[in-house]
Amino acid sequence: MKKSILFLSAVALLLASCGKPTPTPQDLTVNPSPLKVVGNTVSCKITGTFPQKEFEKKAMLKVTPVLKFGDQEVLGETVVYVGEKVKENGKTVNYKNGGTYSQSFSCDFRPEMARSELYLRFEATKGKKVYDVPDLKVADGVITTQKLADAADNKSVVATDKFQRVIQEMQEADIMFLIQQANLRNSETGSEAVKALTAAIKDAYEAENKQINKLEVSGYASPDGKQDLNEKLAGQRQKASADFLKKNLKKNKVKADIDSQITAEDWEGFKKLMENSNIQDKDLVLRVLSMYTDPEEREAQIKNLSAVFKNIADDILPQLRRSRLRLTTDIIGKSDEEISKLAKEDPAQLSIEEILYAASLESDINEQAKIYKKAIAQYPDDSRAYNNLGMIYFKQGNVAEARRCYTKALQIQPQNPDYNYNAGVAALADNDLDKAATYLGKAAGTSGDLNAAMGTYYTMKGDYAAAKKSYGAAATNNAALQQILDEDYASARKTLAAVKEPNATTAYLQAIVGARTNDRDAVYAGLRNAIAKDASLKAKAQSDIEFAKYQEDETFLSIVK
Repeated sequence: MKKSILFLSAVALLLASCGKPTPTPQDLTVNPSPLKVVGNTVSCKITGTFPQKEFEKKAMLKVTPVLKFGDQEVLGETVVYVGEKVKENGKTVNYKNGGTYSQSFSCDFRPEMARSELYLRFEATKGKKVYDVPDLKVADGVITTQKLADAADNKSVVATDKFQRVIQEMQEADIMFLIQQANLRNSETGSEAVKALTAAIKDAYEAENKQINKLEVSGYASPDGKQDLNEKLAGQRQKASADFLKKNLKKNKVKADIDSQITAEDWEGFKKLMENSNIQDKDLVLRVLSMYTDPEEREAQIKNLSAVFKNIADDILPQLRRSRLRLTTDIIGKSDEEISKLAKEDPAQLSIEEILYAASLESDINEQAKIYKKAIAQYPDDSRAYNNLGMIYFKQGNVAEARRCYTKALQIQPQNPDYNYNAGVAALADNDLDKAATYLGKAAGTSGDLNAAMGTYYTMKGDYAAAKKSYGAAATNNAALQQILDEDYASARKTLAAVKEPNATTAYLQAIVGARTNDRDAVYAGLRNAIAKDASLKAKAQSDIEFAKYQEDETFLSIVK
């Protein structure tokens, strides 16, 4: 903005004895004009000139920028200009040639400054004479559009439950056989492991919340001896064990299919047993297994290790002459209705996974909050309930409580990237940029959109170049706001049109783009849409300097009043 200051009113009132006016700067320019908030600072530079032969040699002029809003004002730093014969400190202005005037103004932003005016306040003297010079308006202020950056535009991350409706359990029992035999021995079929397995089969069949998923019998032979003999032995051992199991099922009135398989030469079992053994030179045996794939060659090479093979024959091979009974049981959890009812009436009967799952069944965030509070009371060492309760508070606009909950979650899991991300977003909502930077710096790997959150951080900080880089191609309100602040209005229009869940802020930003590009229809449509979604935006639009040139427009007034 450029203003030529003739200052005729002051001249009429204030004449020096020589008949010349008090010296004041002219041809003033304020950059930017109107003033705007960047980061949390309102600043500008004011420049002008002192004309030739006007700043008298004994004159002194003190200039102070003043931002006025309502009945308040904020003073900037005073700059002193002096004539050539003035001995006091100041910037000297040559009488004959005149000089340049330059001054900066900066202050912390306050919301009340949205409707404000910048003035210059003068204190003029010549010798001992003091001149009363009125304040001079030089700019309007403050464009507060940057403050539309909304931390809530970044979706918080929920800590998920690990609830499974069906959990599988597996139970096994081995029946051992003597070398080259397949007959069952009572000592084996009556072992504690076999008894426990057959009891588990009966329980899985009869229990309401269980069912048999799979029942398997596998026959094995150790990898010594001829292949055809081993195949026959493994098959016989499998059949004998399966017959035993069938009789047991019939006795207990259990109906279940049995899956059968055989392993003629159990080299995998042999390898595992060798790895876990204390047999001397076991590494040599394992090397043989890796070098040879042919079963007969393997057996021959191992038998050649005569000193080792005796230990193998005594300690390893007997453990491979077996059949294995395996039961896979499906344990069926509580229904959604049961879980929801217990979460409200008796949460002590629920596991932490079930309580967290119960919250996910609720559509009302107030009910979710109640469940998370019960989870915290019952499982205070689990960080997820704190995080998720913090999310509820954040959605409700209670940032202080949200931050408290996130802090508790981080006390339990300090390095959790999702908790740090959520805490960082909450700090942004509190305009606590230092804390936000700390938390977001620890959020690498979060399932939240860290780039978008950093974009919001840089926008709020006033670093629009870094914000642009962080947002990338994001289609969000905050990304569009950065484009508006960067005066890239074509991109801002496209971004706003692509926002997945447009809200009142989306429409308000569309109105601002319309105002900045002289598109009245876009201003009207955007404001109507924004106010329909959020009536509080009426008052904001009335005082928003973005719409200053529409203040007398009848259509505009009909929308915002």
